[in-house]
Amino acid sequence: MTVFSVNHVTTYAYAEPVRLGEHRMMLRPRDSNDQRLLEASLAIDPPPKTLRWIHDVFDNCVAVATFSGETRELRVENRITLEHTPFEGDEFLLDDSARFYPFAYDAEETPDLARSIERHSPDPSGELDRWVRHFLHPGRPTETGELLMTLNYAIKEGFYYERRVEKGTQSALETLARRRGSCRDFATLMMEAARALGFAARFVSGYLYVPDCDGENRHLGGGSTHAWLQIYLPGSGWVEFDPTNGIVGNRDLIRVAVAREARQAIPLYGSYFADNATASTMDVEVRVRQSPSCELPSAPHRNL
Repeated sequence: MTVFSVNHVTTYAYAEPVRLGEHRMMLRPRDSNDQRLLEASLAIDPPPKTLRWIHDVFDNCVAVATFSGETRELRVENRITLEHTPFEGDEFLLDDSARFYPFAYDAEETPDLARSIERHSPDPSGELDRWVRHFLHPGRPTETGELLMTLNYAIKEGFYYERRVEKGTQSALETLARRRGSCRDFATLMMEAARALGFAARFVSGYLYVPDCDGENRHLGGGSTHAWLQIYLPGSGWVEFDPTNGIVGNRDLIRVAVAREARQAIPLYGSYFADNATASTMDVEVRVRQSPSCELPSAPHRNL
């Protein structure tokens, strides 16, 4: 078990005074068997007129703020401390029926998984289908675990990571053509590729711990919010895959929100109004620290 602390600060600056509309903040992790929230605080400046908490359709915890008056800056600081338990086993147990691809989900689970299996991006020429089927073994069975781990690592090794500050997410086909993208682009690509094979997949937004004890970062995507995906596997449930870093399992990943696609798991979004066209800038700083002293244990292999 590890204790992580996260300090996430988002600052919007406006060229002229503006009136802030409603803002929604998806920043509070949910307790689970592998992470337990110990402390959480949310500081907003200017102070909101109202602040209420709701759970969205995916059961993510969302803070909804409204404001009064005018301001030239909005600053949101999220602080959390949580216990995190990485997977330590030598093997990932799948039901016998799911050890080889293809397999069928249980009839009772299929209705609840249907929207996560459904493809969300058009592929009119079948380009994504052809690409992902390169990871299958024609004429002989393909182990499910080998298939998904190979796909995850192929994106890490075959695509160039770039931090993108602009809004939005590339389509799977755009990322496939460009061979580069951000963590949310890679998560979207692998989700759509998995769905093309009939897997249930969903988007995850959260934080990444980047060990830096020796002055060398082991992971890409630190210093900001991070994105990866989960795939539902019978016998194991929702399994984490981070194609940006080739991670399988939850090691160094702090899960905050899940959704069917990236636009449904934006950490912070809202609106503002001004009498004239007003430019704005956004600055995001995320620091994830481990307590006690930083350790670099070797990551266990997960054989699916």
